[in-house]
Amino acid sequence: MKKTATLLAVWAVAGTAAAQSSVTLFGVVDATLQHISNTGGASVSRLTNSGFSNSRLGFRGVEDLGGGLSASFWLEAGLNNDDGTGLATNSNNQASGAAPAAAGGQGLTFNRRSTVSLAGPWGEVRLGRDYTPQFWNLTIFDPYGNVGVGATLTFGSIVTGAPFTAARASNSIGYLLPGNLGGFYGQVMHYRGENASNAAGGTASDGTGIGARFGYASGPVNVALALGRTQRAGALGDIRQANIGAQWDLGVARLMGQVSSDKGSASAVAGGPALAADGHGWLLGALVPVGVGVGEVRVSYSQYRQEFAASDNRARKLALGYVHNLSKRTALYTAYARLNNRGGAFATVTQGAGSPAANGSSSGFDVGLRHSF
Repeated sequence: MKKTATLLAVWAVAGTAAAQSSVTLFGVVDATLQHISNTGGASVSRLTNSGFSNSRLGFRGVEDLGGGLSASFWLEAGLNNDDGTGLATNSNNQASGAAPAAAGGQGLTFNRRSTVSLAGPWGEVRLGRDYTPQFWNLTIFDPYGNVGVGATLTFGSIVTGAPFTAARASNSIGYLLPGNLGGFYGQVMHYRGENASNAAGGTASDGTGIGARFGYASGPVNVALALGRTQRAGALGDIRQANIGAQWDLGVARLMGQVSSDKGSASAVAGGPALAADGHGWLLGALVPVGVGVGEVRVSYSQYRQEFAASDNRARKLALGYVHNLSKRTALYTAYARLNNRGGAFATVTQGAGSPAANGSSSGFDVGLRHSF
């Protein structure tokens, strides 16, 4: 009888815990046939991934603490489903924190997000590796979500070979405003490079930075401003970002636009000028629904320009695509993009596919299948 009573008590406690907390497994598997052609350079045809949505595997959970408080975690790993490998992370927001793995040997890392949070009526405090505030506008207000051959040039990575605006930061402490402010939203983040105070070359603060994003979303309008700064020693100096993005939902289409500015950046293109430079970009785009949940046309035109002492490098890209929904979780998609360079630039429509000759053009085509769960 005592054993039965004990079991019933354990079950009761377990039932209470289950009612107050939950854990969710989620993910995206996206495969695309892609062809890239570069004038005066190499071309490639390949089966790759993440042509519409970034492939990922994640776990998230939340526990109700009572009194309006909750605790939660979020672990999200990027993956290459075309070959089964995982994506690398960065431990200190610097080149030294991203040690390359042997080809095909990169294990699964929670590079996309790994956070623990405490939330209440006052907002949310979030700790760990997370998206930087200065990154959000460049993906939310891009019809392609900064994915595939149509991804915006304002992110900088297609032009420079390495993003000026880091998508994520490790060792971060963030605060997000509560969601009951009449349409106003925002977040601030501080992240650490975690170098020793006596690090050589004055690099003690490298990889340490701060970012903030504030916006307003109500009815058809959504607009946000983001600022960020990441410290670097030496001639390149700190990286400073500023961007603003907006969306207007007309019903028949969602219009999008963004403007970005990078200060004290540097070209990381192989063979490119290793000089400090400023970068400026803009995008205009739209999402046009087809039927009710049937599909969506995506179109964008973006530019990124770097200002070097010897030249004014510039790349412009036009992208057109279509997504056809087979269900709420499964979609077929296609996209075509063409990029033109001038001023000595040799950008490509996507990374890892070679590059055109200086002032040449690059074009790319995606056709793929995306399933989310």
